[in-house]
Amino acid sequence: MDLFSDLPEPDHNDHIKGHAASLSSTKEPCLTPVPLKTNAETVGDKRKCKNAIENTEIEEKQRKKDSEEFGFSLKGYVADRQGEREDMQDAHVIINDFLQEIPGVHKSIHRLALYAVFDGHGGVRASRFASQHLHNNLRDKFPKGDVTQVEKEIRKILIEAFKKTDEDFLKEATKNKPSWKDGTTAVVVLAINDTLYIANLGDSKAVLCRYKEDLKKCVGIPLTTDHSPSLYEERMRIQKAGGSVRDGRVLGVLEVARSIGDGPYKNHGVTCVPDVKRCQLTENDRYLMIACDGLWKSYSIDESIQYVNKILEDKSIQASGKKSEEDVKFDTVCNKLANAAVLRLSGDNVTVVVVAIHPNK
Repeated sequence: MDLFSDLPEPDHNDHIKGHAASLSSTKEPCLTPVPLKTNAETVGDKRKCKNAIENTEIEEKQRKKDSEEFGFSLKGYVADRQGEREDMQDAHVIINDFLQEIPGVHKSIHRLALYAVFDGHGGVRASRFASQHLHNNLRDKFPKGDVTQVEKEIRKILIEAFKKTDEDFLKEATKNKPSWKDGTTAVVVLAINDTLYIANLGDSKAVLCRYKEDLKKCVGIPLTTDHSPSLYEERMRIQKAGGSVRDGRVLGVLEVARSIGDGPYKNHGVTCVPDVKRCQLTENDRYLMIACDGLWKSYSIDESIQYVNKILEDKSIQASGKKSEEDVKFDTVCNKLANAAVLRLSGDNVTVVVVAIHPNK
């Protein structure tokens, strides 16, 4: 299997529409008396309830055991800096155990985790809204069935979650006078067992650090595609919708071709439909790094990997208080990398999420 694969490109003109539920009858409901239960029936109900609870606990223990024996452990860390901006327009999400938020998931799925970075522009509202609602929209639409069925549907569900978030934010934006013009990029990484699904809009990036046996060193593998209006496919879509690209920007203003929000540009070809990629984790993977362009303006992918690895290999960093040595190292990584980007005069907000990856065997 390739390192990662592009999932099929969606139709950008496909829209999600809500459907109002219709009443099948206007008649008065027929009320019938509910018979009282006997003591034996009551005891039976209690026994069934107890058995159901015990079965659920057994399934959760087995799921945890499967995760520990066959998978990878993931843990996210974050640091953010306002930098030279007047306000902090970035937002992020770290959910190491997303499984607990989605009831009824099939037992073949023993781990769900979600990590996201949102880089706002024009205000803080779009990024904050996305950080509060996108993962909930994904939760509400999460596919039923076993892991094979989930993998077949997850691309569609991710796209629907992005569209729902964009649609709901634009509704809120138009309720206000003047209408909100905020927008945000997005990178969302969803881990299902040992497979990563990466959905992104805009110019924030996700990078996987993988040790290459042939090179005898760690390299950074890009997992996202920047959506610059200057790219041929992005520019063609914008022009087809009646928009234009000047100086690398939509209508000479907006620096990204895909985003959540940005209401004034949605009729000019800017879309909320993300690219979705899939990546299988391996025992050579060290960590995942997700960051807004405030970092990438200051550091190349190779530079950031070297910077992080130098800290992780520093034997002088020890456990502190209730924090393990690994926790201290990854906290240090996030904070130093965010600080360094600001010191390099990034001129932007900086948010860095680093997810530690460890094989459990």
